[in-house]
Amino acid sequence: MSAARRAAPRVAQPTTWSRAAANHGHPLPREGGWGVGIFAAVLLGLTFAAAPAAALEFRSVGEAAAVMFDAPSQKARPLFIVARGTPVEAVVVLEGWIKVRDAAGDLAWMEKKSLAEKRMLIVTARMAEVRAQAEAGAALVFEAEKDVLLELVEPGPLGWARVRHRDGQSGFVRVNQVWGL
Repeated sequence: MSAARRAAPRVAQPTTWSRAAANHGHPLPREGGWGVGIFAAVLLGLTFAAAPAAALEFRSVGEAAAVMFDAPSQKARPLFIVARGTPVEAVVVLEGWIKVRDAAGDLAWMEKKSLAEKRMLIVTARMAEVRAQAEAGAALVFEAEKDVLLELVEPGPLGWARVRHRDGQSGFVRVNQVWGL
């Protein structure tokens, strides 16, 4: 057995102490004392630490194809290959590697250099309707089938995104018909 395996990590044992003992015999923090300030700072810190991320980071595959691995290493097991333009959600960044989630929810690692800043969306509905304006009754510009890639031109009004097809047609699509926002 190696020395590293024999040496068990030390775990701090919980200690019991009362508020009164911690505050020199006073049951509550004294006015103007550090107790209230420290308590407030810890509470505030925990509030922000538990808050979810405000914005998701999406990117797209920039190379002709990118290999997805089960770990952040070229020696790791390759899982699958994704095509250029496929949108992915960045989950973890680690020195040249990035753990991503695809539209199906699968997690895998890929080299960071394989990604582009260009934002692409993938159609998740059976058929997405791209309209001239961000309104349900607006003229239909084109329809895109499931798994078609659309370039994100800009986020539109609430519930819509302005997109462009690789053929040049553009318009607005409902955000519940695509993934990558």
